[in-house]
Amino acid sequence: MPARLPSWAWVSGLTVGAIAAVSVLTVQADQGPHPTAAATKPRPSASADAKPTPKETAPAPVPDGSGTGRRIVYSLDQQRVWLVDASDATRRTFEVWPGTVDPDPGTYTVGSRSKGATTGSDGVRIEQIVYFALEDGVSVAFSNAVDGSSPPPPVSGAKTGGIRLTKEDGAAVWAFATSGTKVTVVG
Repeated sequence: MPARLPSWAWVSGLTVGAIAAVSVLTVQADQGPHPTAAATKPRPSASADAKPTPKETAPAPVPDGSGTGRRIVYSLDQQRVWLVDASDATRRTFEVWPGTVDPDPGTYTVGSRSKGATTGSDGVRIEQIVYFALEDGVSVAFSNAVDGSSPPPPVSGAKTGGIRLTKEDGAAVWAFATSGTKVTVVG
């Protein structure tokens, strides 16, 4: 009957054998052929030649007759606002939700601002309020809901002058519309 090896000797033998096999394979890999980029270059597919489709369309142009220089432009018809810098370049444009009272077309200036939260005439908690007009005894201002929601439908017969923005757009208007900033309202 053959002698039985202790288990530690058997495991040691396997370990030595594995190390030897890995060493041989490493030497062969170092001496063997190496593929070049040309040899492994993938062939173009039909999808690689396809042009990506734009996810967004070009921003709406600033309305004609909205003035020149640094200003906020508010279009009643388009329900859109543009933040325009001193070189007449649009820095940001976005859609808004108007209140029930619109300011008359014309040029206004930002009169006052209120960063803190308050309750708007529509009953929603609002912040970053930028006042620029008074129409029919109603203050007209840009603002955003504290919770980022869109405004609820106005109560029948209620006069609301808030022009509601998204939270991100509200932050942009707040940063742009310092006191005295020109606001141009167009039809």
